[in-house]
Amino acid sequence: MSKKTSFQSLLYILVFIVGLILPDFGFAKSAKEIDAGVDDSLEKFYQKIGEAEDLGKKAEGILVFPSVIKAGFGIGGEYGEGALRIKGKTVEYYSTAAASFGFQLGVQSKTLILMFMSKKALKNFRDSEGWEVGVDASVALIAVGAGGSLDTTSLKKPILGFVVDQKGLMYNLTLEGSKMTILKR
Repeated sequence: MSKKTSFQSLLYILVFIVGLILPDFGFAKSAKEIDAGVDDSLEKFYQKIGEAEDLGKKAEGILVFPSVIKAGFGIGGEYGEGALRIKGKTVEYYSTAAASFGFQLGVQSKTLILMFMSKKALKNFRDSEGWEVGVDASVALIAVGAGGSLDTTSLKKPILGFVVDQKGLMYNLTLEGSKMTILKR
């Protein structure tokens, strides 16, 4: 490996680490901070998309990550902390993380909401020790149409995913490879 290639690799890693840390000033949020973020995220989500609140009432469980920070410069990664709610009450806290390679540049903060629409899907999620989208289960990423209405073609799937409040520029948007792990508190 040449000095130039080593320097570029080190620079990429440094930019990635700084991009992840600066927007959020670290991770390890308290349960109270996570719950406040979940409350705020769900309120905004339901205000923006009227049908979402009815859908949330039908869900067996809702996993909300209020702020997932994604940074990339050739290689990328993302991290966020959130809570699983069943019948409106927090039952567990989770982290989500993913790594990616390919054309990507920038830093982005997004809110990730997963609705488990069947008891079986929720049970499979809760019984896993590290649940990965695309490996352990498929998530139907729901698009929002004109006027804030939901794309109804995928609403019958067992797990629905919503990505909202995107800030910044990021070329690649997907949930594939995102791994959710329970946080020990």
